[in-house]
Amino acid sequence: MRSRRCSRIASAKASKSLPVTKPTAMLDAAAIEARIRASFDKQGLMTTLGARLLRVAPGEVEIALTPHPSNMQQHGFVHGGAVGAIADSAAGYAGLTLMPEGTGILTTEFKINLLAPAAGDQIIALGRVVKSGRTLTLAQAEVFAEAGGQRKLIALLTATLMTIAGRDGVTD
Repeated sequence: MRSRRCSRIASAKASKSLPVTKPTAMLDAAAIEARIRASFDKQGLMTTLGARLLRVAPGEVEIALTPHPSNMQQHGFVHGGAVGAIADSAAGYAGLTLMPEGTGILTTEFKINLLAPAAGDQIIALGRVVKSGRTLTLAQAEVFAEAGGQRKLIALLTATLMTIAGRDGVTD
């Protein structure tokens, strides 16, 4: 049988490990979207590529890229680097939607499978959180080529994201 002292220590340790953030359900969707849009607008690479933020929801972000000669490779397909960049950003921003204000998120690792050439009217990356943790978050992004109203899966990215708090220059 556990003593009262052991129970109090176990209870204190458990309470220290609990996050002090609002549960996702309590976060204001409009505030989340404004936060993500403000951060996205600061990204020079997304501007250079011509990427647009289409949709933001808790745990999900959708980014679109219109094929243009400036983001294509020599065969007329959108370059794999551009596909990877929008997939990484979609996954990262999906993770950030679940993080407390004032924190940042950085990709520590990603793996991308390029399944088909990136050819279509639009290339769309849909990032979703698989598991959100206090320090590490696992996210995926599916990338589709959209043409004639049809979507074809062209890439799949899996990313490990790290929450950054209290570090100068790394916030929303």
